[in-house]
Amino acid sequence: MNHVKEILKKGRLLFDGGMGTYISAKEHTSGQGCELASVDKPVLVSAIHREYLEAGARALKTNTFAANRTIYDEETCGKILHASWNLAVKAAEPFQAEVFADFGPVTGRSAEEAAEEYRWTAGKFIDMGAENFLFETLPSLDGVKEAAAYIRSRVSDPFIVVSFALLPEGYTRDGQFGNDLINEAAESGLFDAVGMNCVVGVRQMAKLLSDMTLPDLPLSIMPNAGYPTVIDNRTFYDSDPVYFGDGMAQLAADGVKILGGCCGTTPRHIEAVRKALEAGGFTPQTKHKAAREKKTDPDDSLFWRKLKRGEKVIAVEMDPPADTNLLKYMAGAAQLGVAGTDIVTIADCPVARARMDSSLLACKIRSDLGMEALPHMTCRDRNLNATKGLLLGLSAVGVRNVLVVTGDPIPTAERDEVKSVFQFNSRKMASFIQGLGKTELPAPFHVFGALNLNARNFEVELNRAKEKLQRGMVGFLTQPVLSDQALENLKLARKELNGGYILGGIIPIVSERNARFMDGEISGISVAPEIIEKYHGLSKEEAAELAVSLSTDIAEKIAPYTDGWYLITPFGRVGLMKKIIANIRG
Repeated sequence: MNHVKEILKKGRLLFDGGMGTYISAKEHTSGQGCELASVDKPVLVSAIHREYLEAGARALKTNTFAANRTIYDEETCGKILHASWNLAVKAAEPFQAEVFADFGPVTGRSAEEAAEEYRWTAGKFIDMGAENFLFETLPSLDGVKEAAAYIRSRVSDPFIVVSFALLPEGYTRDGQFGNDLINEAAESGLFDAVGMNCVVGVRQMAKLLSDMTLPDLPLSIMPNAGYPTVIDNRTFYDSDPVYFGDGMAQLAADGVKILGGCCGTTPRHIEAVRKALEAGGFTPQTKHKAAREKKTDPDDSLFWRKLKRGEKVIAVEMDPPADTNLLKYMAGAAQLGVAGTDIVTIADCPVARARMDSSLLACKIRSDLGMEALPHMTCRDRNLNATKGLLLGLSAVGVRNVLVVTGDPIPTAERDEVKSVFQFNSRKMASFIQGLGKTELPAPFHVFGALNLNARNFEVELNRAKEKLQRGMVGFLTQPVLSDQALENLKLARKELNGGYILGGIIPIVSERNARFMDGEISGISVAPEIIEKYHGLSKEEAAELAVSLSTDIAEKIAPYTDGWYLITPFGRVGLMKKIIANIRG
């Protein structure tokens, strides 16, 4: 049996602390690139390992947190892995301590690319004799389960720990909830221990644990030494070691089997943990939550109820005003409601130009007109905290439907003055919103996404849509159907996207110039040449009649493959939309 498993059967395992921040403190550096110290300053790394061991640690992490080929070139990475492994093994031997091959997150890569990088690194460690592995500070499980499966295919009895970095409110920087990740990891059967590390201090980590429903696996907890302070571009942690030690001993009394430290924790912190554990006197305090009951949908959205009943719905998009004058906009929305619109959709600063906030406008439509609104939410302009705050407000006023898109980037000429956020993409944002619906919101949101029927490689678009459904989206609003190819792609989407609602996009073309502009300059719209030709030489009135006729025909063609229609209002022409709605409603 793996020796770590034997240790945990009898008691606990105490890890070392934060190698990177300790090197930074000793060398008066920023701490970046600390993995190179294993190659350039092996005496320093060996001395730090020994300090932690003398303090009481009986498990060492290799100095390889960021030693992957997304950070270093392959040759350098190989040297770091080899040197770090040998230094840790040599230091651990006199103390009969365990050595864990340490993996930090592979960022900026797809799940498949991350898995490949983890496997490559794991292979190097396995070739050197590694049996214990720690995946830490993770924002998601992307690529990690595949890596764990690879390790198990090559090592007869490994011990694999997976640990997530959670913000104080329980989710990762990717918007995934730690409790869900921990249970997903446990249910996979690929990991021997699960837990958390980094970001927060010991008391906050205890609070996070108390709010979780936990699996029957050993827990690994490695907090920071309190909250960081930045002085002259250097990060400092001022937590008292005794405070840290007492907090960790309390976690041990509450059942945590694997303990250690992350950023800012020094040998003094680990020594304090050891002494507090030896002194004892701590009694269990934390009572973990029972398994969460799935929240039921209160069905307080008529639009959503109609969709679930199989009734065709009509959503009409109106771009928000670029100023504070709402009279025309609200009057138009009211007319659309009378005409038979089920929900008004509101773009979020379309083409990355500032307009009235879509969510605030949705609240006003809800309160003043009693109509349902579907605000678009882009990932471009808000981070996780801002998103959560906005959702709490929307939920409070009864807005239950949102459309999540990644968003157009800020135009190049403005990037020096206005910055995009893009903390996550629409798939991760959908997962985050669904997670909030399980935990903090009184009722879940119905999250919709965009589906580009005019994508050059529609197979890629379709696969992305499937992932969106897996992440919690319930349906899609498509780009306009203005070509035979778009119609064929819609038919394929209807066949492939099982369980996802589809609202087919329709945008009335009001002139030949408008058609050519949309076809040539608007991303995601493709207009068939024969449609453009129909508008040649028409007057404004004739073009308007043709727009109604063509839009009605398109609505009929796409009806068998959709759950409703998504009409996009051109240039605020509400009267045009009323005619199209009347024709659709019959």
